[in-house]
Parts: sequence; C-alpha cells; structure tokens
Amino acid sequence: METETVQSDKSIGFTALFGVLTVVGGGLMVAGPDQLTQALGFAVAIIAASLAVSGAHLFQ
Repeated sequence: METETVQSDKSIGFTALFGVLTVVGGGLMVAGPDQLTQALGFAVAIIAASLAVSGAHLFQ
C-alpha cells in the first residue's frame, strides 16, 4: 500500500493541457482541408500525447 501523498497537482494540469492539445490535433488531422494540414495535425497530436504521458510521470 502506498502511503506517499502528492504535494502538487502539476501532473494533473499538465496532462489535461496536453490532452486537450491532443484532441485538437486529432480533430485537425481528421477535418483538415488538405494533406499538409492533416499531417501537421497528426504531428501535433503525437507530440502532445507524448508530452502528456511524460508530464504525468515527471511530476509525480
């Protein structure tokens, strides 16, 4: 059983922020007008998702 408490909510905020950016990038990937915009949406979604996971682990 873990008895350590988290002193900060940075991991939750960081994950939520980059989670929203992931959704925006995914939406841009699906609804982008041209192939370049869709590719940039994919890049934003992948980078934001990676940062969301990294931030959750970094600030724990």
